[in-house]
Amino acid sequence: MQLRGINYDTGFGGAVGDRSRREFDPAVVRRELAIIATDLHCDAVRISGDDPDRLVVAAHAAIDAGLRVWFSPFPMDLTPPQLLPYLADCARRAEEIRARDPETVLVLGCEMSLFCVGFVPGAALLERVRNAADPAAWAGFTHQWDFGTMLRDVAGVARRHFGGKITYAAGDWEEIDWAEFDFAAVNLYRSADNAGGFAQRVRDLSSQGKPLVITEFGCCTHRGAADAGGTGWMIVDFEADPRVLNGAYDRDEAGQAAYFTELMDVFETEGVHGAFWFTFAGYECPSDPEPRRDLDLASYGLVKVLKGRDGKAYPGLAWEPKEVFHAVAARFGRR
Repeated sequence: MQLRGINYDTGFGGAVGDRSRREFDPAVVRRELAIIATDLHCDAVRISGDDPDRLVVAAHAAIDAGLRVWFSPFPMDLTPPQLLPYLADCARRAEEIRARDPETVLVLGCEMSLFCVGFVPGAALLERVRNAADPAAWAGFTHQWDFGTMLRDVAGVARRHFGGKITYAAGDWEEIDWAEFDFAAVNLYRSADNAGGFAQRVRDLSSQGKPLVITEFGCCTHRGAADAGGTGWMIVDFEADPRVLNGAYDRDEAGQAAYFTELMDVFETEGVHGAFWFTFAGYECPSDPEPRRDLDLASYGLVKVLKGRDGKAYPGLAWEPKEVFHAVAARFGRR
């Protein structure tokens, strides 16, 4: 495997009515990316978020730490006409990063059939998630834009401003023509629904003529999260203020770590070019001693975010490593 990496969130808004990361201290970012390089033994990082300025800050810090950068703007709730100028700006910024490291890769959005507007009924993400499998919601819906055409347009715009390799972080349900891209890149979560055919799915994705990179794989921290895969985060009651879990759940850090190991075994066996664990931290899903308020159980992070205090393992940083942190460090430390 050529790329052993992790996702690093700089913040995006709109998914559940709030930002995924409010505070963004460049000094903290630099330290966390150094930890990703030296302690987790990653050789690459997928830096994502909707604020191009934050992406640039984190990308420079990653290069300083010796990491290869996958520069990943994360458009949210934009229409295709809005996407093009946004991604053109991001491509120009990514080209500045590539001047420091020619191996910088530009990732042109993520699961945009859901995260952007116009391809699934609904004005906001949670509405689109609910509507995706609801025939009644589709009954009166008219496609104003073609998804494949939009991706080709996005790739063309990016090529005009960025001279390096490009890709797109696809949802596993999206049918992508990878001809315009340098990598086939897919967010691939194993769940109870696809576990039996998971290895074959990886094999199929690897046979599309481009190097396969798993841009996201991960598991939340509650018992049963491995079966939920990419929907494990939906145990949060997003209507509550402050937010709480929607029921009683048990912490299962061992299960999260096992998920990482099992999927890495598959990816390496099937010759995947690279894989990025999702994610370093769920910054707005802090742990809490009150079980219903322990939002870390709904987090894919390999660190447990703390409220109002620093951790012990890394003084000055408001988190503690989970079991999966150590599993990643041990696995990626093997060369």
